[in-house]
Amino acid sequence: MWPFSRKERRASPEDPRYALSDPSIVAVLFGDSFASEAGVEVTADKALGVPAVWAATGFISATIASLPLEVFRRNETGEEKLEDELAVLLGEAANDELTSFEWRQSAMDNTLIGGRSYTFIERNAGRKPMNLWPLDPTRTRVERKDGKKLYIYREGRRNVTYAAAEVIDIPWRLASDGLTHVRPIDRLKNAIGLAIALEAYASKFFQNGGVPPLQLVGPFQSPAGAKRASDDILAALREARAQGKPVLPLPTGHELKQIGFDPAKGQMTEAQRFQLEQIARIYQIPPVFLQDLTHGTFSNTEQQDLHVVKHTLRQWLKRWEQELNLKLFGRGKRDLFVKFNVDGLLRGDFKTRMEGLARAVQNAILKPNEARALEHRAPAEGGDQLMIQGATVPIGFKVTG
Repeated sequence: MWPFSRKERRASPEDPRYALSDPSIVAVLFGDSFASEAGVEVTADKALGVPAVWAATGFISATIASLPLEVFRRNETGEEKLEDELAVLLGEAANDELTSFEWRQSAMDNTLIGGRSYTFIERNAGRKPMNLWPLDPTRTRVERKDGKKLYIYREGRRNVTYAAAEVIDIPWRLASDGLTHVRPIDRLKNAIGLAIALEAYASKFFQNGGVPPLQLVGPFQSPAGAKRASDDILAALREARAQGKPVLPLPTGHELKQIGFDPAKGQMTEAQRFQLEQIARIYQIPPVFLQDLTHGTFSNTEQQDLHVVKHTLRQWLKRWEQELNLKLFGRGKRDLFVKFNVDGLLRGDFKTRMEGLARAVQNAILKPNEARALEHRAPAEGGDQLMIQGATVPIGFKVTG
């Protein structure tokens, strides 16, 4: 009912279609929790409008989605890589509609922006996974009933309850209750909000023809006269900008005084670069991966590659591996497990990849055919024995004559 808007009606706490954990309901109950100290609203969509946030989340999610996700079985001789239906499910297609890359990228985007992602595991009669179906995080809430964690998913007008073993749950960080989670956009809205405000100010500055905020001083007879004069000056500024006129005529007795700072004097360029570094800290990646080469050199950029793998990607990959192993195979000792192949990060570096494979073969770490298989090449005759550096002959080979 008027004067409430349609959006406000949809976000009503009394509407059964909306969970109380929904961000729009939180805003209704507790006020505008999305407003930052910079005076701008910070939502997931607006945060993605910040180039640094877009680059950081896109880099992490796409990198994790691109890594080979493989299934192994432990046996007496070590680990055996499997090429079964589960391997296809995890490595190629999560279901009939979604590739594995798209599923993992979408899940990581939800985690990095909204703080959490959920995936329902569809199983057949034999309890083997058949499909992986992403769940909308805004429609999902987590509860504990009779000591069991449950996932309540709102599907249309009804709620569907899933057991913990049926849902792959990837949170940014869990809250102290172990059920709710921390939303990075909410906790860090001031840093992101400042980046939004800086970009908005710079855009308006150039929209005004590079003229900072001004005060019009003159012999005004009334507030209405002052407003008309201000509108006339604004129109003159726009006309001067459109026609490229460097001179702006003013009536006798009137004067324009600058009351704001231009970007250079306000050090906005430095401030925007600092906010980029702040966002890099939020997502724990070096600024060079956000296309900021201000402090990048040939040598330290290579070291930052190692930093990303060791300190950023490794923690996410471990979280994914442990969650998948727990939900797909259960707790405790098991023969089957999944693992990301981080060697996929070297696919773009041919020289380093070849040198690594050559050393592995020469030092009896890989058989020649195993190295060829990593490069998707056909096995070669005599390549199924371990070799040793030197004459590069099979181990145990006896020299005669």
